[in-house]
Amino acid sequence: MKRRTILKAGALLPLLAAPRIAAAQGQRVLKFIPQSDLAVLDPIFTTAYVTRNHGYLVFDTLYGQDAQFKAQPQMVEGAVTEADGKLWKLTLRPGLKFHDGTPVLARDCVASLQRWGKRDAFGQALMAATDELSAADDRTIMFRLKKPFPLLPDALGKTGSNVPVIMPERLAKTDAFTQVTEMVGSGPFRFKADERVAGSRVVYERFADYQPRQGAASFTAGGKVANFDRVEWNVIPDSATAAAAMQNGEMDWWENPPGDLLPLLKRSGKLNVTVQDQTGFLGYMRPNFLFPPFDNLAFRRALLGAVNQADFMEAAAGEDTSLWHTPVGAFCPSSPMANTVGMGALSDKPDMAKVRQAVKDSGYKGEKVVVMGAVDFPIINAIVNVGVDMMQKAGVNVDYQAVDWGTVVQRRSKKDPPDKGGWNVFFTYWSGLDNFNPAVDLALRGNGDGGWFGWPVMPKLENLRTQWFDAPDEAAQKRICGEMQQVVFDDVPFYPLGQLYQTTAFKKELSGVLDGFVLFWNVKRGA
Repeated sequence: MKRRTILKAGALLPLLAAPRIAAAQGQRVLKFIPQSDLAVLDPIFTTAYVTRNHGYLVFDTLYGQDAQFKAQPQMVEGAVTEADGKLWKLTLRPGLKFHDGTPVLARDCVASLQRWGKRDAFGQALMAATDELSAADDRTIMFRLKKPFPLLPDALGKTGSNVPVIMPERLAKTDAFTQVTEMVGSGPFRFKADERVAGSRVVYERFADYQPRQGAASFTAGGKVANFDRVEWNVIPDSATAAAAMQNGEMDWWENPPGDLLPLLKRSGKLNVTVQDQTGFLGYMRPNFLFPPFDNLAFRRALLGAVNQADFMEAAAGEDTSLWHTPVGAFCPSSPMANTVGMGALSDKPDMAKVRQAVKDSGYKGEKVVVMGAVDFPIINAIVNVGVDMMQKAGVNVDYQAVDWGTVVQRRSKKDPPDKGGWNVFFTYWSGLDNFNPAVDLALRGNGDGGWFGWPVMPKLENLRTQWFDAPDEAAQKRICGEMQQVVFDDVPFYPLGQLYQTTAFKKELSGVLDGFVLFWNVKRGA
């Protein structure tokens, strides 16, 4: 897409310079452009990354993950295991407080983990292996397990959605399928509900009573030192306007500028434009298995033949092939679990006449396929447009509905028929960290109503996942992952669309920006 509106966007900048709260002036405010509006606040209710990123500002976790993706104690002071690995005792650091001034207690953690364990794939596996999760005293969390679960710290320190954030027991008692709307955490920043403007602005304030862990920050582990008094998220859906705001110094940091604007941003000389997350992101087209035509295996397989991953990645990341990679299967290419099993199902030159015939032969009757767009989310909007064109060329009757990402995030949880406010297809992408292995990959589930949006029932996937947890070594795990990937190409729980590397852009005067997704501790102005 050409960005001929750049100059025109400059005229829109006065909109960004509306009167600000006095405290927001000066060097202690970080002005940030997020990937999209923050439509859902609860990081347990949704897997949306914008909500995950918000969650890390407000909440803390028992374990973090360092730059080498190893679990490290965070809120936890230490842990001991007994009974041949079937009893874990986790001790909280002393003095931890929630934003409402109440102490963080073990019972808050127990309730939070129980709620998380109902929504998250890794959490579900941990809870299935747990006989009892309890608070032995105010600082001791106790897991009594049915069998050893050596990945317990990895589960409690996972960084992909859904993150096991800790909130007060009174909030954590909320049903896991109902949104928590009161944001009280114990993280380095407080959520300013009174300053939130839906679709425009989200504000966070440094929590004075936060106690960073000792040591240097390393991804989500170590000392989370907040160097800004305020972090202001400014939602700017139009990329041209966002680019102009960055060039003119109105904003400090833009989470995900689209690929076609990178040369412009680099030429400014004032910005660092870099790939922040070397694990990249994997694109997905996710169908709804509850309604025709995607409840039909023959139809799903027929449409797989239309997928050209390079088309999706070029649209999302531009012509620079260093910013994307194909072909990609079910796992992040840099993961030990990545393999090539079944990859012959993908083609860089789909035979669309053959695909149209296969779609017709599948029994497809021309039903409307409701596709939810994401017009305010440039990368997802780009892959949606390619997907709509692909399906139309395959003979599918597409009902494209242009909505914003916040609407997609809320609507995809609905199980209503597509013609009554439901949906057939949405597009998204997952961090490579969320595709590292079956423990964290929500799309590699076949657990129906208990699973991720789309709700496929695929017992073979579930059985293989159980085998993976019980595998004796990495070689056995990788073999099982090959079998799981074959199921993906045979039964099509989702359509893999390739891997892209997202760039981020921030002022050169900022230092301490950590690798990975956007994190707001450790960042400061100057060296």
